[in-house]
Amino acid sequence: MFENIYKNKKVIVTGHTGFKGSWLTLWLHNLGAHVTGISNNIPTEPSLFELLKLKESITDIREDIRNIDNIIKIIDNTQPDFLFHLAAQPIVSKSYNDPIETITSNTIGTINILHALKGLKNKCTGVIITSDKCYENVEWVWGYKETDKLGGKDIYSGSKAAAEILFNSYFHSFIKHQKKLRITTARAGNVIGGGDWALNRIVPDCYKAWSQNNIVDIRNPYSTRPWQHVLEPLSGYLALGAALSKASELNGESFNFGPLASNSITVEKLLVDLYQKWKINNNEQAFSVQRDSLLHEAGLLKLNCDKALYHVKWTPSLTYQQLIDFTGQWYYTYYKRQEIDIKQFTLQQIKNYTEIAKKNNILWAIK
Repeated sequence: MFENIYKNKKVIVTGHTGFKGSWLTLWLHNLGAHVTGISNNIPTEPSLFELLKLKESITDIREDIRNIDNIIKIIDNTQPDFLFHLAAQPIVSKSYNDPIETITSNTIGTINILHALKGLKNKCTGVIITSDKCYENVEWVWGYKETDKLGGKDIYSGSKAAAEILFNSYFHSFIKHQKKLRITTARAGNVIGGGDWALNRIVPDCYKAWSQNNIVDIRNPYSTRPWQHVLEPLSGYLALGAALSKASELNGESFNFGPLASNSITVEKLLVDLYQKWKINNNEQAFSVQRDSLLHEAGLLKLNCDKALYHVKWTPSLTYQQLIDFTGQWYYTYYKRQEIDIKQFTLQQIKNYTEIAKKNNILWAIK
């Protein structure tokens, strides 16, 4: 898997206590990596990071990525072989309440990571994760390519577009001609899966409500989103890190990681399929529609992933039904089958996902 490249390597994951960061940290540890995590806090309660007991198996550091001097010291002391930068303010609704934190975390924080990497003496490969929201969404039906215009009408999208622009500027100013450092950005969105409890996200909101026998208020039930399981982009990040470490021509590039086109489903369809896994019988027992939100909400935003296919040999693995099964089974197990060790169940989902990828002859899973 991933040509065994992460075994016994020193890997930094920023934002390791978050939803995606916890899954990535668990996967890297299972691949044999020596993981150092950097995060300023544990962002949710419950916390996937705590449920997986990751603190016991990694070097767990609490630090804000905006503190440049401390970030330089941590990265210099660790001398990582790989770095995956996920630390960010990831919630669109929160960006309206605290735009300054969103902008500084997502832009200054990213520049600090790049600046700290620039000073390394050892060879290192860095994958900087931004978001599909970095694209200026003009509401067209085809997928956005990495060369399409960046931008956004909300602060979160603007901060991610700015991070991409700053990445490009910093790379060409300081990193392009370094031989030991290779970096790239990765863009993905609409990620769901077990262990997400972030505020104002549709799937966590539903499971928190359903676990208390409540219904959940939703906006825009007929909005269509290209949903993907958390393991899909994570496999892309890991495959990209492996490819970049061997191919200098990928240095400074950006890559999209999105789901199969058939996974573009309305919010209502997604919730119906998920609540059936929860043994709820009808819409009225699951959700109600509220239409009083004044926040800007983008329409369909799909990604064109041809570049990842061509250069990284990556494609998504899961069908829509498999996405529903993976997500629904995780939450059902956590809330209703507490005799099962959730860490082992999560590891089993990674194994099951890898087996599906192998059957699909996806390169990272078979080499």
